[in-house]
Amino acid sequence: MPGRTVHRVTAAYTRIREESRPEIWITLRDEKTLTEEARYLDTRTAAGEHLPLAGTLLAVKGNIDVAGLPTTAGCPSYAYHPTTDAPAVARLRGAGALVLGTTNLDQFATGLVGTRSPYGAVRCAHDPTRISGGSSSGSAVAVALGIADLALGTDTAGSGRVPAAFNGIVGLKPTRGLVPVDGTVPACASLDCVSVFARTLPEAEQALAHLITGPATAPPPRAPGPWRVAVAGPDGLGELDDGWAEAYAAAVDRLRDAGAEVRTVDTAPFTEAGVLLYEGAFVAERYTAVGEFVAQGSADLDPTVAGIITRAGTVPAHRLFTDRDRLAVLRAQALTRLGDADALLLPTAPGHPTLADVAADPLGANARLGRFTNSTNLFDLAAVAVPAGEVRGLPFGVMLIGPAHTDERLGQLARLLAEPTRVAVVGAHLTGQPLNPHLLALGARWERTTRTAPVYRLHALATTPPKPGLVYVGPGGGAPIEAEVWRLPAEGLGRLTAALPRPMTIGRIELADGTSVPGFFCEPAALDGAKDITAYGGWRAALSAVGESAAGRDSSAGGTARPTVE
Repeated sequence: MPGRTVHRVTAAYTRIREESRPEIWITLRDEKTLTEEARYLDTRTAAGEHLPLAGTLLAVKGNIDVAGLPTTAGCPSYAYHPTTDAPAVARLRGAGALVLGTTNLDQFATGLVGTRSPYGAVRCAHDPTRISGGSSSGSAVAVALGIADLALGTDTAGSGRVPAAFNGIVGLKPTRGLVPVDGTVPACASLDCVSVFARTLPEAEQALAHLITGPATAPPPRAPGPWRVAVAGPDGLGELDDGWAEAYAAAVDRLRDAGAEVRTVDTAPFTEAGVLLYEGAFVAERYTAVGEFVAQGSADLDPTVAGIITRAGTVPAHRLFTDRDRLAVLRAQALTRLGDADALLLPTAPGHPTLADVAADPLGANARLGRFTNSTNLFDLAAVAVPAGEVRGLPFGVMLIGPAHTDERLGQLARLLAEPTRVAVVGAHLTGQPLNPHLLALGARWERTTRTAPVYRLHALATTPPKPGLVYVGPGGGAPIEAEVWRLPAEGLGRLTAALPRPMTIGRIELADGTSVPGFFCEPAALDGAKDITAYGGWRAALSAVGESAAGRDSSAGGTARPTVE
């Protein structure tokens, strides 16, 4: 019988075909080859070998070396073929992770938009008319869509945080130097960090623990007392998209309600330092990295990226020393204003532009996105970006920034921001059913009993324990189905998804009141021979009417269902 890792590989390639997002990938590995690797891993774990990341699928940003795959940095003509993994990749593989492939990015990691690539613009996981954020665009979207469990990115100016915010996932930007950048095409070598994407904070932190080797540097001491969090006042945020100021204020309130001491500080030094990254002399380091290659004028160079790097080669040397001095002053001001605060809370970005917005103003839109992220590495700080609700149906994210080597402390603070998430169940996870204890063990709490929109059909599956399969058939083909909505801790949904056995999968279920929440569907292949029990109106009613052993009898109300998985 296929093991857990093989099942995970099969599910990932099913998602890849369903989503049809070729722009995510630069090189996607062959499914048959990966399945064989997965089978070998399952054999090793069955024999008792400790591989803590076995069953975990990893996507790797295309400027990080993966042995046997070309490293392109988003530019096909730049490609080289590494024979060894970058240390970050090797460490996760050593813990049992399987590499799915390399992902698309803003070329040479120059951008925060995710559209500057000859491999195509990477679209947001939740709204294909909007950008994914960059430069680690493909990595973030692969995780957000449930294709990969973890992804590696890089973060020089916010590339490991902005795409996390836009796609509703977690982005860790570790303390600079904590994770080796060897085997990575540099953007600004003195500032670059390897970053981690995951759907939940515990998953991201577990990955980071494997990426760090050797004794960890002790964090700076903190004064006793409650958590102390600095926040920006309205004047310090600048112009935000509609609804974003209110979403930020709600995040501040959650920290305050959790017992944190919240203080407003002047964030001007952070903003001013951020401008120096691209408009000052520090951009010259990008020319040092790939300027000679760009000067050759390859046809597959992104024109915006090529322009930025070419201009960087004209920065006079004296400007670098002037900017260094100015940066030292701004850093001192910034740290003085933070005082003994454990972290600074900011929106991850000031807004979420559309693809059309970026096309109309590539430089202006990109510069705006780095308002809150650009200064972090210049000031040698650590950061974590986490989801903090939604604005008009799209993810809204915030980040916590703190002194170097306070990565663990930032994670503890980030947990205070987590909002419970909701999940809809229609079968064996219902109250009193065999799998309901799995929800309770994750800290789930019942919220309400309701019905789905009339766009689904319900089938009895031949599984142990018996469970139904919900399938979407569209308007006119379905009926309302009884459902329960449960509230889970934010990280609970990720754990539930990771442990979900086939043929079940997670999608969004439309409810009778017009809202939608994550919920359980089944894979189309599982419907072969399954009986339609839609007419009973729900799983419990079907069990009550015909008994558990007979719940598979055909009670179709007619019509031909076209099962799909959301």
